[in-house]
Amino acid sequence: MGSQYSDPDPRHSPGVAPGVGVPPGETPPGEGSTGAETGPRDKQTRGWATGPVIILAIVVVLCAAFFIAYAVTVAL
Repeated sequence: MGSQYSDPDPRHSPGVAPGVGVPPGETPPGEGSTGAETGPRDKQTRGWATGPVIILAIVVVLCAAFFIAYAVTVAL
C-alpha cells in the first residue's frame, strides 16, 4: 500500500540546483516575523477590585465584633 504523503526525493525537489543548494527566499522563515502580542496592549489594573475589598472588610469587622462581644461576656 503506497503512502499518499511521502517525502519528496531531494534530488528532484523544486528550487534546488545540483551542487548549489536552496536559493534565498525559497524556504519559509524559521519563525514568524511578528510576535504573539501585536497591537496595543489591554489596560491592566493593579490591585484588587472594589467588591472583594468591601466583602473582606465586612468579614473582618464581623470577626472583630464577635471576639469583642465574647471578651465582654467572659469578663463579666
